[in-house]
Amino acid sequence: MITEAIKNGLKLENTETEQLTIPTSHKKNTTNYKDELLLVLERFGYNLLPSADSEKPAKTKPAKTRYKWTKEISQIEFFVDTRESKATVLWQKRNEMLLKAGAKLMPIAPLNKDGSVGFSAKMGEKLRLDYQDKIKDFVTTEDIVLKSVNEVGLLLYFAGTNSWLELVDRDGKSIDEWTKIEA
Repeated sequence: MITEAIKNGLKLENTETEQLTIPTSHKKNTTNYKDELLLVLERFGYNLLPSADSEKPAKTKPAKTRYKWTKEISQIEFFVDTRESKATVLWQKRNEMLLKAGAKLMPIAPLNKDGSVGFSAKMGEKLRLDYQDKIKDFVTTEDIVLKSVNEVGLLLYFAGTNSWLELVDRDGKSIDEWTKIEA
């Protein structure tokens, strides 16, 4: 009972507890008995369990930032000028990013510290192979429709940075600032 009270944040006075271990074979019976005693004590006004109205834990923020596409966003041109690449991008639909023709791609993928080709570089190369008919000498010859901001970053500069911060409008406001949903 003391363990249950302490576990639920109650402060007890004059309790000298001796560490007892309940054998596994007796835990079910003792738990049932404890629950009955707690019910009786609660009826007499001695509640050892936290009430449903007591402090509820604060909602935790989601681990991943959430973004929302709007019609207003589809009218804004975003520019990339980083890591040997330059481009103009429009977020035209929820999962449709338009990379305008004339975009300059980073020519060589950076390697990992150990000299190996990283996952981002492999994904970027795969995207470039998919659109090889629209790319010549690391410059896009036609508009390319991609699925996400991250795909834009992979195609242009093999990612390696937060692309939501790299795409900025004429005033320097990032696509992250335009579309981030505050939790």
